[in-house]
Amino acid sequence: MATAMDQLVGFGLVAFSLLLFVYYTIWIIILPFIDSDHGIHKFFLPREYSVTIPVIAGLLLVLFVGVFVMIVMWKNRKPAKKSD
Repeated sequence: MATAMDQLVGFGLVAFSLLLFVYYTIWIIILPFIDSDHGIHKFFLPREYSVTIPVIAGLLLVLFVGVFVMIVMWKNRKPAKKSD
């Protein structure tokens, strides 16, 4: 069973993911249909970042996964057997 702390951390991660999804969805899908002089635009980054941020995050994710796999494979390698 999950402890209360595990449940709290899980709830926090889900809430953060939901907020991030809602923010990004509003930023990308809804904001282009609202006039640029409207006050809601001050809460969002410029649209150029809507592509740059996910690309950088994806590259960092691939980098960290690759480093993790490399470290695990390096630690689990077996020494080569000497042939006589």
